[in-house]
Amino acid sequence: MATQRAAIIGTGLPGGSGRAAIIGTGLIGGSIGLALRERGWWVTGTDQDEAVAAEALSRGALDAVGPATDAGITFVATPVGSAAAEARKALASGGGPVTDVGSVKAPIVSAVANHRFVGGHPMAGSEQEGVAGARADLFKNAVWVLTPTDDTEDDSLVQIRSVVASLGADVVSLAPERHDALVAVVSHVPHLTAATLMALADERSEEHQVMLRLAAGGFRDMTRIASGHPGIWPDICDENSEAICSVLDRFIDALGDVRTLVAEGNRGGLLELLEQARSARAHLPYGLDRDVSLSEVRVPVFDRPGELARITSLTTDIGVNIFDLEIAHSVEGGQGVAILVVNAEAADGLLEALRKQGYAPSSRALS
Repeated sequence: MATQRAAIIGTGLPGGSGRAAIIGTGLIGGSIGLALRERGWWVTGTDQDEAVAAEALSRGALDAVGPATDAGITFVATPVGSAAAEARKALASGGGPVTDVGSVKAPIVSAVANHRFVGGHPMAGSEQEGVAGARADLFKNAVWVLTPTDDTEDDSLVQIRSVVASLGADVVSLAPERHDALVAVVSHVPHLTAATLMALADERSEEHQVMLRLAAGGFRDMTRIASGHPGIWPDICDENSEAICSVLDRFIDALGDVRTLVAEGNRGGLLELLEQARSARAHLPYGLDRDVSLSEVRVPVFDRPGELARITSLTTDIGVNIFDLEIAHSVEGGQGVAILVVNAEAADGLLEALRKQGYAPSSRALS
């Protein structure tokens, strides 16, 4: 598919000046640095712990330790509680776009409130902690959520999205509040559930030493995420407490329903629940198929902040993956064209959805 479009992300240096800055050089920040340097970027970085930044440098995640005012893009990879403050500092010291990697988005996006900032959340991790676990391929086929708003500058969104996509990630756009509600279901509550179950097993092991020797297969798989670094979770639970508590309430009610099925010996109801879960599990998506036929969808838009945020969020809502994205500004001002490269099979559905939103899109197949 190399002839389909020369600008498909990943074929060269995406956007910016080829200079990137990373604030926070742990697992995620270190992995971003490794991935960027592998693609030819010059990467500088800082960390609250100077020894961590020095280790990131020695491991090849950075070209230099220190701030960079001329960075084409800045990644804030600090804990959630300090991300907004660090993002504001980065925006004040340079002119490039800034993104973060926190797993809670609405409070950070609201606190930063800058048109060059796009909230981000790479949903990737490692069994290892810190920069020692950093890998250049950590984000390959991982979902990386971006949370632009109506105030987001289109060029900043395009550049950040291009860089993230070049790392091999499956990039999706969501409103910050929607992101927080969804990750409470698929990330935050599962982690708390795994931690609770692991703690319960640990308590019982004092009574029955053989219990943890029996903890193989499914139990180990289910509680694997409980091995993650605990230090990040108080901030996450504090910043996303409303969504997490809402999901926990629903989960507790659902567990009560399961208890009733078991207590009453309702074999039919229990089997129905297990079959539903089995079917849902079997239909979980597993990354993007990059070897597909592509179409280019062109969408005339007003040349103002927020247009790409609305369009990219729409593609997420209808399940269309964007392989490439750019904005062509009109030399006369006022109008522009958003250019999206998508799976050819999804193009018609995207055109229909855009027309329902008042846009006048067109498409052509890429050969």
